[in-house]
Amino acid sequence: MQVEVWSDVVCPWCFIGKRRLETALSRFAHAGEVEVVWRSFQLDPSVPEGATHPTLPALAAKYGRSVEEMRGQMAHVEGIAAEEGLEYHLGEAESGNTLLAHQLLHLAAERGLGGAVKERLLHAYFEEQRSVFDVDSLVELGAEAGLDAEEARAALTDRRYLAAVGEDIATARALGATGVPFFVIDRTYGAAGAQPADVLLQLLERAWADSHPLLTVPAADGCTDDSCAV
Repeated sequence: MQVEVWSDVVCPWCFIGKRRLETALSRFAHAGEVEVVWRSFQLDPSVPEGATHPTLPALAAKYGRSVEEMRGQMAHVEGIAAEEGLEYHLGEAESGNTLLAHQLLHLAAERGLGGAVKERLLHAYFEEQRSVFDVDSLVELGAEAGLDAEEARAALTDRRYLAAVGEDIATARALGATGVPFFVIDRTYGAAGAQPADVLLQLLERAWADSHPLLTVPAADGCTDDSCAV
């Protein structure tokens, strides 16, 4: 069974959703037969590559709220993240274009390190306040997660995974995704947003049951609901 997750590395709910998916899988009897694939999605592709800006005032301006109101909303999300064992510092975050980060994740997937690099980028951004927007930072983080630094730099320089990122985003739109995280199981079952672990577990169990119908054999002697002949 394949679980595809569309997300962005600067989306606070995506890291929360990742933890909730991991919790659901830890309770799922068939987790060993589940492949998790991380797909690309950009929340704000309009940000110029290489440029960064403080997130807090930018979000306040975008939603027409005061900086203090937005700080309060961030604190609420930080509290939810803490319930999943995450330590966010959203008020200190910088925003930027994540196109390079998604290209690195495609390289990681080809090397069997998709989950490890995804975790490293999310942890670096949300819990360490490190940049995930430039080649040097991404090469360093990728190497920390097991990628070859020279290969990572070459891939980001020649942009060999640019088309693959675009295909992920186009597929998300075709599937009806308007935001992230967006979970899809076997291209049949979907869930939008950072769903609770119990909801994701129910979805996994339903998908498994539907794809593995009960095997039956010809009836043998037995009891009915109201009688048992001997």
